[in-house]
Amino acid sequence: MTDPYIEISDLHPNPLNQFATWYAEARARTTGLAHAMSLATVDKRGRPAARMVLLSEFGPQGFSFYSHYQSRKGLEIYKTPYAALVFYWRELDRQIRVEGTVVKAPDEQSDTYFATRPRESQLWAWASPQSTEMKSRQELIGRFDEFSGRFGEDEIPRPPGWGGYLVLPDHFEFWAARPGRLHDRFAYDLQDETWSLSRLAP
Repeated sequence: MTDPYIEISDLHPNPLNQFATWYAEARARTTGLAHAMSLATVDKRGRPAARMVLLSEFGPQGFSFYSHYQSRKGLEIYKTPYAALVFYWRELDRQIRVEGTVVKAPDEQSDTYFATRPRESQLWAWASPQSTEMKSRQELIGRFDEFSGRFGEDEIPRPPGWGGYLVLPDHFEFWAARPGRLHDRFAYDLQDETWSLSRLAP
């Protein structure tokens, strides 16, 4: 279904509020994972790498996701603390791009989120040295069994090398498909703590 054309006056002056509107519609109208997003980082040579991750939450504090700090994305963020996110919802023919700096989430936030995860997921956070080479699948399963035995029925603490990241946005682009490739495309840019909004050619 194609929505009506969009004018700048239809958009909220704050892109986080506009994101919240589109995100709520995506959760209501799509059959897939509306919170799935592409996360792009770069290495020291400037070579980009992108992967799909899940948005945990968003708000004035930024867009949060969780990972191992020693994973490829974690190491790249440590060296170059910038990232780009892309949300695409096929049923809505809409896309949102987000760019910004990346910081680690506070330990308290990571602890709280980790405590909500299924127990098996908590064990895998300990057992899987994300992005490192493994000799076999059985080696990974063996590590899981090792940590499962270590913790038994006890509460599982958050691994020190696992936690949250916050993308602090300074650029948004909202895109909506339209017939004849006359797509609606709008950019928000943050300057001196104020958001500007402009229409872009498709």
